[in-house]
Amino acid sequence: MVFPLYDDNSDRTITPLVNYAIIALNIFVFVVLQRLGSNDVFTNSYSTVPLEILTGHDIVTDPRVVEYMGQRIVVPGLGPTYGSVYLTLFTSMFMHGGIAHIGGNMLFLWIFGDNIEDRVGHVKYVIFYLLCGVIASLSHVFATGVFATDEQTLLVPSLGASGAISGVLGAYILLYPKRRVTVILFRFLTQVPAYVAIGIWFAFQLISGLGMLGGGSQQGGVAYAAHIGGFLAGLVLIKFFDTGKKNSAPAY
Repeated sequence: MVFPLYDDNSDRTITPLVNYAIIALNIFVFVVLQRLGSNDVFTNSYSTVPLEILTGHDIVTDPRVVEYMGQRIVVPGLGPTYGSVYLTLFTSMFMHGGIAHIGGNMLFLWIFGDNIEDRVGHVKYVIFYLLCGVIASLSHVFATGVFATDEQTLLVPSLGASGAISGVLGAYILLYPKRRVTVILFRFLTQVPAYVAIGIWFAFQLISGLGMLGGGSQQGGVAYAAHIGGFLAGLVLIKFFDTGKKNSAPAY
C-alpha cells in the first residue's frame, strides 16, 4: 500500500486559506462537538443514515446489544436530527470515527487540497469540495439501498471527509498526473508521479468496493462506494471548475 507524505508545491501562488479552514473545522468538530469520538449522541444524530436519506424521515432508535467475536457490545442508537435529514449529507463530512480516521483524512487533504485550491481559487474550491462530498455520500446511500441485505444495514450511519477528499484526489490526478509525490511504498521512502500514488489508492478502493456486492456498501467500517463516487465526481467536476491556470511543478 502507498502512504503519501508530501508533494511538490514549488509552483503554488496563493495561500490555501480555505483548505486550512476545512482542516481546522474538521478538527474542531471532532475535538469539541464529538469530544474525540465519545459523544455518540451528536455523532449518530448528524451522520448520514441511508434509510433517512431514502425516505426523507428522521429515524430515532434505541441502543442495541450485538455479539462480536464472542463479546457483547452495546451499539448506540440513532439520535434525533434537528432540521432536515438531508443536512446530514453536509454535516457528516466534517465528522470522524476516531483519531486515526481524522488523522489520515487530514493528511491527504493537507497534501493534495492546496494544489486544487491554488488552481481554481478559494470560492470555487469550497463549492467543489462540498459538491464532491455530497455526491460521495449519495453514492454510498444509493449503493447501500441497492445491495443491502436487510433494513439494519440501511440504518448504519456514515461519516467522514474521505468522500470529499476523494473528489480532490480525482481532480489532482487529472490536473497534475506527473507531479512528484513523496510516499512510503512497501516500507521504502521514494518519489512517484501522482498518477502512481493516487492510482494505487483508487485501485485499492475499487477492488475493496467489490465486496459491497456481497451485502452493503460499507465493508469493515469503510464506505468504499463513497470513495469511488467522490473520486469520479472530482474527475468530472474539475472540468467545470478549472480556471485554466496552467501551472505545473517539475515532473518526470
